[in-house]
Amino acid sequence: MVRLTDKQAKLFLDKNFGAVATIRPDGTPHVTPVWIDYDGECVLFNTATGRAKWHHMRRDPRVTIEVYAQDDPYEYVTVTGTVELEESDAANDHIDKLSEKYTGNPRFQSHRPGERRVIVRVTPERVS
Repeated sequence: MVRLTDKQAKLFLDKNFGAVATIRPDGTPHVTPVWIDYDGECVLFNTATGRAKWHHMRRDPRVTIEVYAQDDPYEYVTVTGTVELEESDAANDHIDKLSEKYTGNPRFQSHRPGERRVIVRVTPERVS
């Protein structure tokens, strides 16, 4: 595992958006914007079961995630690694935490009935 510097970690901890690239079954990249977080070791984001990126990561856990500073898009960091998917009640708490960070609302407003949230942990293998 590669460690992020404090400056790199700050980009993930601040209110900056990330873009995650997963691999489709045909080998082409699938890129989506995500709310991001960092736990001191892994980059985190949240998704729901059934989404395209969830299917892609279950089949192939390799991802790349990039974050850039909102006020200076030339200040960025890219993390490539493998994911661990955690489906648990903690995933609901995590999306609420991200909602507060990005919208100021402590409850994620887009929960769909029966939706199962997933914490995605990216273990950094390469950082640039």
